[in-house]
Amino acid sequence: MRRFKILGWILLAILGIFILCGGIFINSLTPTYEGEQQLPSLSEEVDVYYDPYGIPHIYANTEKDAIRSLGYVHAQDRLWQMELLRRVGRGGLSEVFGRDLVKTDQFFLSLGIDDATLETLALLDMDSEMAQLAQAYLEGVNQFILRGPTPLEFYLTGLQKEPFSLRDIYNTVGYMAFSFAMAHKTDPLLTNIKNKLGPEYLEDLEINVDTRTTWIKNHAGFPIDSLQNEITTMVSKALGNIALPLFEGSNGWVISPSKTKNGKVIFANDPHIGFAQPAVWYEAHVVTPAYEKYGYHMAGIPFPILGHDRNLAYGMTMFENDDVDFYYEESHPTDSSKYKIAKGWSDYERVSKTIKVKDSSDVSFSFKKTIHGPVLNGIADQVTGERPISMSWIYTQEDNKVMHALYDMTHASNIQEFQSALANIHAPGLNIMYGDAEGNVAWWAAAKLYQIPEDAQTKLIYEPLTGLPVEKDYLDFSQNPQAINPPWNYVYSANNQPDSITGMLYPGYYLPENRARRIVELLEPKNDWDREAVAKMIVDITSPVHPEIVDNLVKSLELKELNSLQTKELDALVAWPGDYPLKSVEATVYTGWIYHFLKNTFADELGDELFQQVLATHFLKRLIAPMAAKENSIWWDDIETSEVVETKKEIVQKSFAQALESLEREFGPDRRNWTWNKVHTVEHGHPIGQVAIFRSFFNVGPFSVNGTREVINNMKFNFDETQLYDVVSGPSTRRIIDFSDVENSISILPTGQSGNPFSPYYEDQAEMYVRGEFRKMMMNREEIEATSKSLLTFKPTQD
Repeated sequence: MRRFKILGWILLAILGIFILCGGIFINSLTPTYEGEQQLPSLSEEVDVYYDPYGIPHIYANTEKDAIRSLGYVHAQDRLWQMELLRRVGRGGLSEVFGRDLVKTDQFFLSLGIDDATLETLALLDMDSEMAQLAQAYLEGVNQFILRGPTPLEFYLTGLQKEPFSLRDIYNTVGYMAFSFAMAHKTDPLLTNIKNKLGPEYLEDLEINVDTRTTWIKNHAGFPIDSLQNEITTMVSKALGNIALPLFEGSNGWVISPSKTKNGKVIFANDPHIGFAQPAVWYEAHVVTPAYEKYGYHMAGIPFPILGHDRNLAYGMTMFENDDVDFYYEESHPTDSSKYKIAKGWSDYERVSKTIKVKDSSDVSFSFKKTIHGPVLNGIADQVTGERPISMSWIYTQEDNKVMHALYDMTHASNIQEFQSALANIHAPGLNIMYGDAEGNVAWWAAAKLYQIPEDAQTKLIYEPLTGLPVEKDYLDFSQNPQAINPPWNYVYSANNQPDSITGMLYPGYYLPENRARRIVELLEPKNDWDREAVAKMIVDITSPVHPEIVDNLVKSLELKELNSLQTKELDALVAWPGDYPLKSVEATVYTGWIYHFLKNTFADELGDELFQQVLATHFLKRLIAPMAAKENSIWWDDIETSEVVETKKEIVQKSFAQALESLEREFGPDRRNWTWNKVHTVEHGHPIGQVAIFRSFFNVGPFSVNGTREVINNMKFNFDETQLYDVVSGPSTRRIIDFSDVENSISILPTGQSGNPFSPYYEDQAEMYVRGEFRKMMMNREEIEATSKSLLTFKPTQD
């Protein structure tokens, strides 16, 4: 017996040692939010106060010291996220995740992001203030890499930490630019549909401008003082699997003093980005005697993409302009090393690259390039077509001054200086929203735009020797769509079609008018806006379009053929205001009806693969309302039933019945169980959380969430047979800046400030976010110090 007791005590001691060692190890991985740290190259001490939500408020005597400290604190909360984002553009994901990502790396290497970065850096003035501050930021990041704890993800993947450089910053910006683009999801797909079915099948797909919808109005005011589809499918799936953020859309509006209760500008912005953990934005408040900015940073980028101070605020939505084009190339009939150009034949450029692969040998590959860009055939095994397709992308073809633009935007002191910075944004296309304490409101479409011939169809692959000229006729920035202090006293953007410029409507992949109509509908009649009213508006869940779609579909129903359950549901839908609260049954029924309506309309002609690709496009969102209103369309006939020709009536009737049958199978016949909260959820996935055993530790959620696709509280999900709507993107932050009380401006993040799962700020905002709540963006130092959870002081290294 005594022997067993001794053995028990030994086992207990061993267990205690394991627990103690585990606790020490976990503590070593936790970010350091208090105490003192030495930081080389500092000229003086820097104080960093962490507020109750883990946002650092950095106080320094010089901007370089502040930005150097920002680099350190940013890295300790987001190093893993920084690591992944810097790897996309240079084809470095396979080194982390293995052979499954080789095709993705090949694709991104062929885009030329890394090559364009190296060309930009070769010409960069390293003595410029922008470059100097970027280097200071990198010094802080690299000091954390050298002396700070290693994040858990590096242990789990076996990846070694390596220093960051300017190359990494520019490659991260390049990935951001690519994720904004829609052409790679659209142009080859539409070309495939045209080639498979005929050009008449494109007419109802809403790929051109609809003059009946809500446009963003211009106003020149004055300041107060196929083949590619398979690649795209592969890339989108791969990036989704490792939970990298993909940029989708956004809302932004700025209200002039004459429409606000307190006579000052109110600014609102909520960029829509793919949900992931950590969330895309890192907030930081930087203060020096000569500079202050409360900013939202992307991982690895020193200057905030969104920001405000006491004088001005700015944000963004996606412009959705067309800056990517595809071309068929004609190879020489007897010499495959040559292709046809206007003046004869030219040699394909051959580019060779090597990819490092985890637990495997390196993979070397090569691809061709033309005057347009990389030839995409051969990039993925799925590509079997013989006609070469090249891709032309403005981002890699023009001088890259995006970092200069970000620096100038963050250092502008008035509207004139801010506007002058925007001309340096060539890509991605952004709608820049602006408001200031002087009463100015403005919107600019920032991108390098060019003349496009009226007969050019930019949403199809161009045939050889057709399409846009290689040397484009660029517009001056003053000709871009914009509105400055318009007489209607507000500006907004919801990724919808902007008004005409230089006599043409600029082509793009604009989203439908749904959100735009609702924003205008709410802003227009009200002249006493305050922060609370704007906070309510930014989480609005009502669509003005969806009840109209119901009305148009109902006209095609044979009411006498409905059973009692279907009649009851139809009566409820007809009275439905188009809102999406958690307990709505009508929202669930309507969304299922729309899915079956789309599937029964398009899937028979397209086939499953093309239909799934269409579901992922912007034009799919644009065509729902027009198709619901159309009586005649080539798509109504089901080509699988050769003995009859279906009409809209059969499609609508069948789809309504299928939607209800699906809900009965899943939730039973009691409609009270068909509520929106049971089918509409969000889970913020971490790359490591894609492994089942780590899911509950790394992922945040799932949560039932209100809203839906294309309402102001825009929660995007992908349609499928399950009729369960897992939200994949939405507001990446909700910011409201009220210049009558700027120190009490408010915001929220989808999960939390930190990307470290051992941090108390990893998911502390998640439930507030789904409830539509906010927290303060603190700027008052006295309040910050009084409420601070901790103080971290950086000291210069002692010689």
